[in-house]
Parts: sequence; structure tokens; C-alpha cells
Amino acid sequence: MEAPPKRLKNSRQRDLILCILRSTHCHPTADWIYQKARKEMPNISLGTVYRNLNLLREEGKINEISFGRGGNHYDADLRNHYHVRCIECGCIEDVLQLTPEASSERIEQITGYRIHNHRLEFMGICPRCQENSKNASI
Repeated sequence: MEAPPKRLKNSRQRDLILCILRSTHCHPTADWIYQKARKEMPNISLGTVYRNLNLLREEGKINEISFGRGGNHYDADLRNHYHVRCIECGCIEDVLQLTPEASSERIEQITGYRIHNHRLEFMGICPRCQENSKNASI
């Protein structure tokens, strides 16, 4: 049996980073978090942000989302949910109308596997980019 993750002492930097992540729904990159954190803690370094993001992920307090190109994004919403990514601007949003649990249950019924996790990526063009494209062609 796997040992539970070691509980880390709180740090002001880690608390700030977690607060920033919990206050947004935009699934930011480490650089975006770094820029926000510097407004409250000017001496924080990008390395500190990365280190604390890794610690928060290891503690199970945040999720790391990787879409391949463009770096990793971070999500403090720990509910099991899907994401949609704009192929124009890179914006990532939650898709809460679909339930991953229902999909997993169906796959378990079909295959006999016990599903622990799965990943499904939706990609498209967000409404803002669609509007910008429409306005650019007028």
C-alpha cells in the first residue's frame, strides 16, 4: 500500500499561489501565475512558482494540464471534469455539462476494465476568436 503524501509546512509563497489558482477559472500557466504573484510578493521568483506548483500538485491540491505544446496549465478545481481548448488563442475552459464518471462506467461495462482515470480533449475555436475572425473579415 502506498504511503500518503507527506504534509508540507505552509509557506506564504505556496499559499499565495494556491489562492491565485483558486480565484481564477482560466487554467493559467506558471508564467501567468508568476506575474500575478509578483503584484503581491515582488521578490518571488519564477523558480519558486514552479517549485510550489509541483509541490501543490504532489500534495493533490491542484491538477496539472498538459496539451503538449505551449507549456502546462494548472487547475485548482479538483472535480473530475473535461476541458475545451481554443486552437487560436490557447484559452482553456471547463466543460461541466459532461460527466467523466458516466463515460468511465460505460467503458467499464463494455471492457471489463476498472477505469482509474481517462483523458478526453476537446479542441475548437472559442466564441471570442470566432467573433474576432468575423469582425476581421468585415
